[in-house]
Amino acid sequence: MVSGGAAIVLLLIAVAIIIFLTARYKMNAFIVLILVSFLYGIFIRMPLADIITAIRSGFGGTLGYIGIVIVAGTIIGTILEKTGAALAMTNSILKLVGRDRSPLAMSIAGYIVSIPVFCDSGFVILSPLNKSLAKESGKSMAVMAVALSTGLYATHCLVPPTPGPIAAAGILNADLGMVIGMGIAVSIPGMLAGYFWAILFAKRYYIEPQVDPAYEELQKQREKLPSAILSFAPIVIPIILILLRSVASYPTKPFGDGTAKNIFNFIGDPVTALILGVFLALLLVKKEDMSDAVSAWMGDGVKNAALILAITGAGGAFGSILKASPMTAFIGDSMSGMNLGIFLPFVIAAALKTAQGSSTVAIITTASIMAPLIPILGLNPALTVLAIGSGSMTVSHANDSYFWVVSQFSDMEPPIAYRAYTSATLVLGLVSITAVFILSLFVS
Repeated sequence: MVSGGAAIVLLLIAVAIIIFLTARYKMNAFIVLILVSFLYGIFIRMPLADIITAIRSGFGGTLGYIGIVIVAGTIIGTILEKTGAALAMTNSILKLVGRDRSPLAMSIAGYIVSIPVFCDSGFVILSPLNKSLAKESGKSMAVMAVALSTGLYATHCLVPPTPGPIAAAGILNADLGMVIGMGIAVSIPGMLAGYFWAILFAKRYYIEPQVDPAYEELQKQREKLPSAILSFAPIVIPIILILLRSVASYPTKPFGDGTAKNIFNFIGDPVTALILGVFLALLLVKKEDMSDAVSAWMGDGVKNAALILAITGAGGAFGSILKASPMTAFIGDSMSGMNLGIFLPFVIAAALKTAQGSSTVAIITTASIMAPLIPILGLNPALTVLAIGSGSMTVSHANDSYFWVVSQFSDMEPPIAYRAYTSATLVLGLVSITAVFILSLFVS
């Protein structure tokens, strides 16, 4: 094989190819990652048979660990969207926070809704309500849009079962319970930073909300919404079960070594917990819609998950090739004294995100690059997932589809969206990585 230094140069070229093909030609990230895996293996002079073996094992091993969880999480998100449960959750938050604090209410609503629902879908779902509240409270749409979009973004990039963080956890073999627990701890300061940026900075740009329909009319269109308890259950219960499984595995053995531990290990396994979440989500469906829910809606969820599964598996294949390269030993020797620590995955993810636009592609590609380096650099896998997630939101601009969803649904001209929203994603990312760094001082 080539030397470690040459392998690093080839990796930089590979990353440049990924960015060029996905950003310039909008080529599917699955094809790009598989293509680059082959090319990288060939150019580092890896035996041809070993290239095939590494790609197969990396692809299959990653999906075997996390594939079912991604599909189940996407199905849950689809059902919450179709049944109006996302709006029901938002209503309960509004009652708790009050309409006078509508930007905070929408930020919190986005934070919760985006755990199972993609951030762009969540923004579209909540946009009519966001406009109505802006009209009622006299707030600028710039304020409301930034508050909602950053709340959605915080959990989209940091808290499973959103597909990106789940995929990174699978690639890095991180404990999902730890990723969820610490992801919540990291994403709350990020969400609050986005909210304060909205009310302190974005307020200087007044955008008149174009309301259609009014809030009350929106409620009537939805007829009777699901109860708040049932709406929250498909998200909250699986998360609690996964966290309990992690607690059961602590060295202190809080549940002992017997039946209780085995039960928590079973029901708290991400596969079991998310499948249970799917059936909890079905409780939200009206009898007359059940046939559509178990066929069309679930089918939509599987279709939505397919691209994420393909990209995740391809990322695992790329990581497997990198792991077999001379790069790992070279980086371990050359970077051991640089003390970049947890900031290294953040910088890589931020560079990829800014260059090619997709947070999910940035997360999966960075996780693939970091997978062979974690033991060498002594990084905690769960914290590495969160550092990558922090970088994957830094920054969202014109090459990101979410940028256009936020700006177009909020009637923000692109120059204003750059100043109000793109700047908010920079703040969100920097605050999040700061929180990750602080956690790293206490978690080995």
